[in-house]
Amino acid sequence: MHISQKGIDLIKSSEGLSLTAYPDPATGAEPWTIGYGTTRGVKPGMKITAEQAEQYLKADVARFEPELAALVKVPLTQNQWDALMSFVYNLGTPNLASSTLLKLLNAGDYVRAADQFGRWNKAAGKELPGLTKRRAAEQALFLSKA
Repeated sequence: MHISQKGIDLIKSSEGLSLTAYPDPATGAEPWTIGYGTTRGVKPGMKITAEQAEQYLKADVARFEPELAALVKVPLTQNQWDALMSFVYNLGTPNLASSTLLKLLNAGDYVRAADQFGRWNKAAGKELPGLTKRRAAEQALFLSKA
């Protein structure tokens, strides 16, 4: 399965676009981020173009898709896949792999799994309004039929 434009749009709107590297909002330090949330290989002072940001986003999604596919053992709708891709794009597959969300999902309990999104709204122990909003959007997409 591959991410749809709806999933890409969710990631873009949640991450925002920065053509200059910035530190993690929760810690003020590592990891440094650029583009639409890319962290791999990003250093302070780094600058990119909008085209590079798109390329980084595509590369990150391509890297995460097989990781997500390996973790999920139940059938997913496109919306469920897109919501989980946004989650993994933000938090990484190790966090999903060890989560109650994944355990419930793989047990076939889609509704209770969806209830878990909201628990992932903290960074460095602090609740972040942007993460609360993102998790609500992911949950809504995960549960939506259309």
